[in-house]
Amino acid sequence: MTTHERTDDANQQEQHAGQAVPAGPADRADRADRADRADRADDVEPTTIEQRWRLALGVDARGYPTSLSEGHRAMDAALADLYDVDPQDKERGGLGGSAPHVARWLGDIRRYFPSRVVRVMQTDAIDRLGLTTLLLEPEVLQGVEPDVHLAATLATLSEMIPQEAKATARTVVDKVVKEVEERIADRLQQSVRGALDRSTRTSRPQPADIDWNRTIAANLKNYVPELGTVIPERLIGHGRRHRGIQKEFTICMDQSGSMSSSVIYASIMAAVMASIRSLRTTLVAYDTAVTDLTPLLSDPVDVIFGTQLGGGTNTSPAIEYCRQTITRPADSVFILISDLYDSDPKQMLGRVRELLGSGVQVVVLLALSDDGVPSYNHDVAKRLAAMGVPAFGCTPDAFPDLLAAAIHGEDLGRWADEQAAAEAEGA
Repeated sequence: MTTHERTDDANQQEQHAGQAVPAGPADRADRADRADRADRADDVEPTTIEQRWRLALGVDARGYPTSLSEGHRAMDAALADLYDVDPQDKERGGLGGSAPHVARWLGDIRRYFPSRVVRVMQTDAIDRLGLTTLLLEPEVLQGVEPDVHLAATLATLSEMIPQEAKATARTVVDKVVKEVEERIADRLQQSVRGALDRSTRTSRPQPADIDWNRTIAANLKNYVPELGTVIPERLIGHGRRHRGIQKEFTICMDQSGSMSSSVIYASIMAAVMASIRSLRTTLVAYDTAVTDLTPLLSDPVDVIFGTQLGGGTNTSPAIEYCRQTITRPADSVFILISDLYDSDPKQMLGRVRELLGSGVQVVVLLALSDDGVPSYNHDVAKRLAAMGVPAFGCTPDAFPDLLAAAIHGEDLGRWADEQAAAEAEGA
């Protein structure tokens, strides 16, 4: 990798949900700058501008040697192991293929760089230097920083992970699941339950179901001084609460390699949704075969390891399978998570048309992740839009609001446009 390439890589980014998303191997300049501003080990003193340039370029300016502390030299060595090695010549120098060397390197970057940088460097090491198989080594797994991309990689390797490393792999994925749940689960449950409560409001409640505070507030204009009371013209209350299922959600996710982050997030979200009694949640994954993951929803780690990331894409059988599981079409929402690259788009669109005809609300998420919208089939997306089916990318943080909007029966295409406008305004 040339110096020019190192300093240019960070500019190759997309914007999605108001966040910058790396689109390739990140550059040393960006890492060095962020490391200087983030918490790291006490023995690494703050860097000067000259030192940051030295860490970014990997070499001293000609005739101008830069003084580096011991901590800075360790940072420079960790960066060099990853970014100063030609990916085509990875056996020479750098991280090579040695598990002990990789384990030590993981320890170094965790010591000298903040977590968010460590995660990107791990991903770059796997992508650029082909270190995926080293994740099968327990000593390497114990040193990694858990994140969604790593969870996806481990799910891909699930059948190859040796017995002695499986417990460690599950622990890594479990940490990712807990981080996502802490970030989103409570808000998702509150959004869904609040939306279901609001959807049961009625203007003709039974006497026992009248919300008197709301009724009085809505009729204050009808206060009669002579009687000292309000004459209610409009009653506000709730319909009888349903003790059973109020809404059905079916999540059908494409598990091709490009959708790996979306599969991880969708698996976790579906598990949270399955914990809400008033929802009936079905989770189906597909490539050229269909796998119903619903029985595993009590444990999202099992769901993640139950996926088979990679392979071809044939969406039609998955949609047909999901259609047969839907019991109340008028109260159902079908969420297809896919980049819409399909072996038979015409047949897929026909299946979607059948769902719409039965009364099911359909929405397509091109991505459910923080990674930005991937490449997708624009022609199929346009055809879906013509059928009234919106297709857009959604971040995990916006997903609870999407569910609430779907429960209310809102126009989800308009909802997506409003979300995008709000994010652009706040950027």
